[in-house]
Amino acid sequence: MAMNRGFAYRAQIGAADAGRGLAAWLAATYTHSSPAAWTARLAAADVTLDGAAATGAETLRAGQVVVWQRPPWDEPDVPLHFDVVHDDADLIAVAKPGGLPTMPAGGFLDHTLLALVRARFGEAHPAHRLGRATSGLVLFARTRAAAAALAQAWRGDHVIKIYRALASGTPSWTSRDITTPIGPVPHAALGTLYAASTAGRAAHSAVSVRERRDGATLCDVRITSGRPHQIRIHLAAAGHPLVGDPLYAAGGLPRDGTRVLPGDGGYLLHAHTLELTHPRHGTALRLVAPPPAALRAGDEPAG
Repeated sequence: MAMNRGFAYRAQIGAADAGRGLAAWLAATYTHSSPAAWTARLAAADVTLDGAAATGAETLRAGQVVVWQRPPWDEPDVPLHFDVVHDDADLIAVAKPGGLPTMPAGGFLDHTLLALVRARFGEAHPAHRLGRATSGLVLFARTRAAAAALAQAWRGDHVIKIYRALASGTPSWTSRDITTPIGPVPHAALGTLYAASTAGRAAHSAVSVRERRDGATLCDVRITSGRPHQIRIHLAAAGHPLVGDPLYAAGGLPRDGTRVLPGDGGYLLHAHTLELTHPRHGTALRLVAPPPAALRAGDEPAG
């Protein structure tokens, strides 16, 4: 555990919330804390309204700015390193270790890939993100122009994304296209969670068997859509959940009664390859992050 520097959460009041009391708005907006907790923070002058310490009794107006200055807190221990795969004036590609969050969330602020990359390279904007337990390639833009070009390429499916995964069981097929729709379904802890859903959005994963093991199968997975937890859901929907996945069961739905969260680890998934057009030069760029030992095929060299 290590103490971070704290963080200022800032929100601007919209027209729909005009006329509400500040204390009630805080409790309804930031439901991770109870009304009593917000009362204590207001009493400690941790909340300001338009730059002045707030009491909570204020009636809100559209356009006002609320800031909660969260004091420093201890962050959980995670791997605090990354490897640089590519670095130029426009782009940085790094290999993230499993267990390190990409972005601040859920109690993580300094112990994130974003914070580590910015500490080394300065301002950088992630073009995408990986789940906390997922290892492998994350691409950052170093300029606004590069960020805009990458966002357009991602939306237009002009980036080839290939992952390495260890699935349970031994499928009879050697390759398969999985097109199970993905959308929100009920979840005990979160209310809703992304999973296999006939009412969900279209998704496509092309799975190729790389190596069969005792009770498990090493797969390469190319995704042409980017739904949340897509590979975990799709392999589970095909009857082969990732080995050690605590959340998704065969069929692509959350395990019965589970309160496990999407960020909880235990499975092996690695962002292996990205192929894209360089946003400035227009040249083809192929980036590869070697998989960890447990996801390396027998015919692949170490490292």
